[in-house]
Amino acid sequence: MTIAETFTSRDVENYPFPFPRDQYRYSANVEPAGERRIVIDGHYRCELDERARILASDPSRAQCLPHMEPAAWDAMLTVMHELAESYPEHMMLDRLGGEAPSYRWRNTLLGIDDTFVFGDPGSLSSPPLTYIFGQVQEDVVLLDQREDQMWGDAGVVTFAADWSFGFDVGMSFLQIHGPVPRLHSEKIATRAHEFIKRLQPSQSYRRTNWTLTVDGKLDTSTETYPEWGRDRRTLADGPTEDVGERLFLRTEVQHLIRLPHSNAVMFLIRTYLLPFAAIATVPEWADRLYRVLEDLPLDMADYKGVSRTRGAGMRWLSVYGGVVP
Repeated sequence: MTIAETFTSRDVENYPFPFPRDQYRYSANVEPAGERRIVIDGHYRCELDERARILASDPSRAQCLPHMEPAAWDAMLTVMHELAESYPEHMMLDRLGGEAPSYRWRNTLLGIDDTFVFGDPGSLSSPPLTYIFGQVQEDVVLLDQREDQMWGDAGVVTFAADWSFGFDVGMSFLQIHGPVPRLHSEKIATRAHEFIKRLQPSQSYRRTNWTLTVDGKLDTSTETYPEWGRDRRTLADGPTEDVGERLFLRTEVQHLIRLPHSNAVMFLIRTYLLPFAAIATVPEWADRLYRVLEDLPLDMADYKGVSRTRGAGMRWLSVYGGVVP
């Protein structure tokens, strides 16, 4: 079975194709969040196993600065409420009696049935962020708001795309986005920063981001570059017919949620992968992807790490994907 064949029609149907037009430029592109801010799909166990493997080999992917402990508990309970509401057949959160804020949490998909006291680290088997994000496919960064800035001071990020959470933790929002071309000169970063600061507890928004990934790897962080960096070269130098199976469009659906008790902002990052061979089953997507890659300015292509792979992707789309250049 080929890689593309492991992706079902449901994967294609539910894929968040990120391009509303034939040209892509950086923008805040935020919109109100949909009904489900956390999604469980057929890759649930596989992706959770991959997260557990990465955390075991590199614990720095999960960090929480001391002042963010209340926000971590706030995030955990918010995610539990979200899961229990969206997937009541599998996820249940019950408030228990007594003076202490105690809860019972059940996840039948993973055979979890735990009770814990909110705010008591000894009542959980692992820290709150690691505990709950070991049960969802999303990465998370918690942003603290102080000194009129947003700061990335906690998170669990195992599926980074060409960046390092371990390096960025403790930086401000504007520092984290400093290397992104055009983001500051066109004041996109400043507008996004101001938008996040104004976010209210009753509000949540979503946006998308994208890149290209070789061989369907979820973890393309800078820490693991020696493991995946050469893949871009082998794809570009290899046979064009292999590109449909090896080259993936990677879309991140990112949610911004102001937490109700700590006032921190929870930034969820869900990564979806779809090989070019599967994208070609939707002719409109294949054509639009070709146009976007063709038009993408060099500085943006370099930053996204697609300079080597986009030419190969365009060739495959024109030869095998039904696209007329």
